Amino acid sequence: MANHVIVGAGAVGSATAVELVDRGHDVVILSRSGGGPDRPGIQRLRLDATDAAALSAAAVGAQAIYNCVNPPYHRWPTDWPPIADALLRAAETTGAGLVTMGNLYGYGKVDGPMTETTPEHPNGVKGEVRNKMWNDALAATRAGRIRATEARASDFFGVGTGKTSYLSLALLPRAIKGKRAFMPVGDVDAPHSWSYIPDVAKTLATLGTDDRSWGEVWHVPTSPARSPRQVMADAAAILGTKAAPVSALPAWTIWTGGLFVPFLRELRETRHQFDRPFVLDSSRSQRTFGLTPTPWTEALTAAIEDSRRSAEAAAKR
Repeated sequence: MANHVIVGAGAVGSATAVELVDRGHDVVILSRSGGGPDRPGIQRLRLDATDAAALSAAAVGAQAIYNCVNPPYHRWPTDWPPIADALLRAAETTGAGLVTMGNLYGYGKVDGPMTETTPEHPNGVKGEVRNKMWNDALAATRAGRIRATEARASDFFGVGTGKTSYLSLALLPRAIKGKRAFMPVGDVDAPHSWSYIPDVAKTLATLGTDDRSWGEVWHVPTSPARSPRQVMADAAAILGTKAAPVSALPAWTIWTGGLFVPFLRELRETRHQFDRPFVLDSSRSQRTFGLTPTPWTEALTAAIEDSRRSAEAAAKR
């Protein structure tokens, strides 16, 4: 069987698979769609992530299992618990380490940069769900039943995030067209951390292959925070154009839209992430593992090119 098993074929799972293969490992990607990168060293299989027996069978002999699943936003309370339970059981059955891709929801509203020791005070159900997942995995690790670690990142951007990333969905397409961008929530001048998908993948691959990771949370190396307005200005500088303006939609549009659109309804819980500075401190993981974030301008340039390619492909369909 493969050295590494990745559950989830989205942007994070796919990038992590490529990173592991580039490091000389074999990878199996498990997902309901059977998707993922088509390249040597990667095997793609259809599997339901709630099926602990099937997960265990697929992970026999694996060094690590990577939880890169991304259930629909509004279904986290119902979809995450059985997936998390199946992953814990598979890790315990096979002896493979469990590497989970987490987020910052569990910290709740903060008044300064978030570190791995920031107290967990979630202000909604999504943060509570994610905290329980990690605390269950940590308890199993401390009991000697499994080895688990978790990476936490801020909002993703980069290849494959066009439909799920504020930066890739709301900002870059408008910057390319030179038109006003609209953020669905928040203060467009509040500093905000953005985590680049290749840096996320490098972090996950490192955590799954370095024994120093187990039993700890690690923040993905992330460049200094940039507000939405600064992102638009930076994009314009790369494009050689005048910076297009950016505005935040009034709060009532989210509340009204949430009556009909589940995704918008869920933004009520996470609005604080854009109403105030939302800054990720990744210095601990950088010191420990020697990881560094991709330079901001390099990452943003690549994201702009990906946005252009996606727009061109959509126009041809």
